[in-house]
Amino acid sequence: MQTTDQMGREVAVPDQIHSIVSLVPSQTELLSYLGLDDKIVGITKFCIHPEHIYRTKTRVGGTKQINLEQIATLQPDLIIGNKEENDQTQIEALMCEYPVWMSDIKTLDDAYQMIGMLGAVVQKQKEAATLLVALKTRFNNLANGLVGQAPKRIAYFIWKDPWMVAGGNTFIDSMLEAGGFENAFKDQSRYPEVTLSDLGESQLDGVLLSSEPYPFKDKHIQELKAVCNCDVALADGELFSWYGPRLLGSTEELIRVRGLL
Repeated sequence: MQTTDQMGREVAVPDQIHSIVSLVPSQTELLSYLGLDDKIVGITKFCIHPEHIYRTKTRVGGTKQINLEQIATLQPDLIIGNKEENDQTQIEALMCEYPVWMSDIKTLDDAYQMIGMLGAVVQKQKEAATLLVALKTRFNNLANGLVGQAPKRIAYFIWKDPWMVAGGNTFIDSMLEAGGFENAFKDQSRYPEVTLSDLGESQLDGVLLSSEPYPFKDKHIQELKAVCNCDVALADGELFSWYGPRLLGSTEELIRVRGLL
């Protein structure tokens, strides 16, 4: 079967897929959600959801450091990767040996598109369509509930030492917008380093500290409050950055943190 991935590449996928290696945590969880547990043979060490997949499938390294020799032993019919999360050189090496379907996700609409496209590739169109209806209903309801409310200007921290925030052109930025937030660092690309003095000059309504990739805890809240003179809250990073079925819980998290700032 000839198909196209989110990078516009033509990918020849077997009509019958028996073995899949997923190099993206969000998409590993999606494959399981679609009912493909028995087809998944390889995952990364960061593919922690669902737990039974993490515990039982072969781990082929991290998203940026893939063990190519280990993948070869699995003889996958299909490999699923992501432009941002995986290393380009390693992905290109895999493309020489296997069908590799790549996603490229920066917005919520990109996530919707990926779910539909990947559902078709793995012949789970009905299940993917059902998931999309549920997701779009939740986010449409969220948008309707925010009508007439002013956006809250915030910074979303992903790292410490150095301090780093989510900037524009990121999936997190798209999620913040969906939740009725204005990203104070939207004009900076990707994940810029910032200083705490930058916060004091940004006229923030609040700060969100993500649980991943840096594990911010309660102890960091006071440190930020002293600098920005605004409310600071912890956010579930998975619900802001995973673009598969975990999005089913994201609207509640967006509502929760908005209420804290």
